[in-house]
Amino acid sequence: MGIRMVIELPDRGSAQTVVQALEAYKVRLRASIARTKRRLATFETRYGVDTTRFLHEMAAEDLHGGDLEYVEWAGEAKLLERLEAELRELEHASYHIS
Repeated sequence: MGIRMVIELPDRGSAQTVVQALEAYKVRLRASIARTKRRLATFETRYGVDTTRFLHEMAAEDLHGGDLEYVEWAGEAKLLERLEAELRELEHASYHIS
């Protein structure tokens, strides 16, 4: 069983505004996911290795850009995880206006 959240609003129009805001946020999450995947693909192409292998096998010394590039690549990978998790949570949420 999931968590149930009740939001009381003054009218149906207000409820629609909340639903539209949630949908717009999901659109922004999808755009952020696509942008982050493009950034990861840039690193993967540059070094000929996928992000999973990078995270498990490589160190900053293995990258031309050193520490900064390592932190950027690892940060993008972590960001992608968080964005995808948040989108999954919202995609599984249901809402009913009554």
